[in-house]
Amino acid sequence: MSTKRKTHSARFKAKVALEAYKGDKTAAELISSHKISSGQISTWKKSLVDGAVQLFESGHAKAVDEEALTSPLYEEIGRLKVELDWLKKKVNESY
Repeated sequence: MSTKRKTHSARFKAKVALEAYKGDKTAAELISSHKISSGQISTWKKSLVDGAVQLFESGHAKAVDEEALTSPLYEEIGRLKVELDWLKKKVNESY
C-alpha cells in the first residue's frame, strides 16, 4: 500500500529552514515537531542559504531593469511633446 506524498507550502519550508539555520532547536526537535525527515530539513536549509544570495543580487538587477524600462518611455514623451507643440503652431498659423 502506498502513501500519498506530503506537499508543503513555501511558507512552511521557509519557517522550518529558518529554524534550522538559527540553531535554537536541535535537529531532533525540528524533526519531531514538524514531522519531517532530517534530510528534508537540511535540503531546505541549503536552499535558503543559496537563495539568500540571489535575493540580494536580484534587488540590484531590478533597479537596472527599471531604468532600462523608463528611459525609452521618457524619450517617447519628449518626442510626443515636441510633435504636439509643432502641431499647435501649425494650427495657429493656418487660422
